[in-house]
Amino acid sequence: MSSIKVRYIVDDVDTTIAFYTRYLDFIVKAHPAPGFAVLQRGDLNLLVNAKSGPGGAAQAMPDGRKPEPGGWNRIQIEVDNLNRLVETLRKAGLSFRNDIVTGFGGKQILLDDPAGNPIELFEPPSK
Repeated sequence: MSSIKVRYIVDDVDTTIAFYTRYLDFIVKAHPAPGFAVLQRGDLNLLVNAKSGPGGAAQAMPDGRKPEPGGWNRIQIEVDNLNRLVETLRKAGLSFRNDIVTGFGGKQILLDDPAGNPIELFEPPSK
């Protein structure tokens, strides 16, 4: 089985690398150009592209729209203790879109990366 690949458009690739490696246990798999890197966590490869530059991911669409960070589509990272992680990340000054919510499937919160791309931190219910 091949790895899962998700692409995020970001404001600054180096800032994004620092964020994901420091706070969310990603490693740098490749960083072949200033405007592009591949970060990895388990089977997930997160492709990060600067919102401007020569790469194909940053090019305008035929209708003139340009790729930009943000939105609501997101990756989900499963964690063991959501409350503890959120407390640590808040102390580090990171930005959340909401507070922890609990549903039938578990608990979750949306963390923004430095470019405003959401990351769902998720803790499944205990068995």
